[in-house]
Amino acid sequence: MSDYPMRVDLLNRFRSPSEVRETLRGLEDGSVDMVIGTHRLVSGDVRFKDLGLVVVDEEQRFGVAHKEKFKQLFRQVDVLTLSATPIPRTLYMALMGARDMSTIETPPPNRIPVSTTVCAYDERVIRDAIKREMKRGGQVFFLHNRVKTIELMASKIRQLVPEARILIGHGQMDKDDLEVVMHTFVQGEADVLLATTIIETGIDIPNANTILIDRADRFGLADLYQLRGRVGRAGEKAYAILLLPRDMMTVGDARKRIHAIKQYTALGSGFKIAMKDLEIRGAGNLLGTKQSGHISQIGFDLYCQLLKQSVERLKGRKDAPKTETSFKADIVAFSEAAFAKGDPAAFIPAFLPSNWLQETKIRIAAFREISEALTPAAVKNLEKSWRDKFGRIPAPADNLIKIAQIKALAAAEGIASVEIQGQRLMLHRNGDYILMEGRRFPRLQSTTPQGKLAEAITLLLKF
Repeated sequence: MSDYPMRVDLLNRFRSPSEVRETLRGLEDGSVDMVIGTHRLVSGDVRFKDLGLVVVDEEQRFGVAHKEKFKQLFRQVDVLTLSATPIPRTLYMALMGARDMSTIETPPPNRIPVSTTVCAYDERVIRDAIKREMKRGGQVFFLHNRVKTIELMASKIRQLVPEARILIGHGQMDKDDLEVVMHTFVQGEADVLLATTIIETGIDIPNANTILIDRADRFGLADLYQLRGRVGRAGEKAYAILLLPRDMMTVGDARKRIHAIKQYTALGSGFKIAMKDLEIRGAGNLLGTKQSGHISQIGFDLYCQLLKQSVERLKGRKDAPKTETSFKADIVAFSEAAFAKGDPAAFIPAFLPSNWLQETKIRIAAFREISEALTPAAVKNLEKSWRDKFGRIPAPADNLIKIAQIKALAAAEGIASVEIQGQRLMLHRNGDYILMEGRRFPRLQSTTPQGKLAEAITLLLKF
């Protein structure tokens, strides 16, 4: 910001007491235009003259208590949250529309994907990885997240690679000692930095292009992604080696995390990693303190529906029809496989063709959209939206829209089920069938499947 008439200051634990006091005075009287800091910024003694914008970097590092403090402090200001891997609750709030979201998919210039390897703990792997990096003049991060045994691990590495210059860094060190360690490593005066997760964020050392992560099964998916991102920042081929206990097969969520970090190695995979994390850990409690966790008592779809209804009610909007109408017909094939087996003259296809929406996740999202279109207006808007997004709608998808229209029209009249059987249109409401003139089911005149659907819509419009 040197080109602008702005005073930028810093607030963290490495500042002296006098520097901190000067910064606090500047924030209160407005002489400091921008402050960059850690959690220290949400302390009680920090007061702003006219706060207008808050940028929260590495959002996943903040806990619930800090975020509640953010809500109190930053209630009337714009807040921009940055994260390569947002926590499940934050991501879900963005996906459901409670927050605006923008994704950056373009990597920095000359960035190369990191080669990721998962293997059993083996001292030969450790030795070879360190020697290979040293041979090409690079440096190594070795992550060992237990302060009690970090010195023992340093001794092992010295035995494996006697020529390596090793430094130790962790959060329990004196701040001055830690600053010396980091400065020494940045200057290239050491080959291996043996550290805890303090290196997860804020570390940018272009010459460090190999990271070994001990007991990778103990880390979360976002943690592994962030740690892997510490290397490969200067156009050099980088390596991430995830070490697991030899006598232990990863099971459950740990296995899913390790598989995901291996699967998503392309640049800009953070969003996919976060989506996978949401799938594994759940969205948590949107109104409480849990930032992850699955819904245990009700299904996810019902949860979303109840949440949506509550939001609509608070906004003063009329609830959608409570009746959920089922549809059955002996003339409809609801899948590509069923249509392929049947007689094309006797059946009409009603599904989303895979050659129209080729990506599975887009097809699933489209199915969800049509299942949530419960009113005739919603069905009409959905059809328009699909035309805008996907172009011409093929016959199978168009038939699916017509069936959604039939269900929406029936639901508006309190009809619980619609069934087309031969030439009969069977409508069920309040426990009884609706009969024409009290004696028989409504009759369809058309002999073609397409005509029967169109007739059903026409009859329902007359109710």
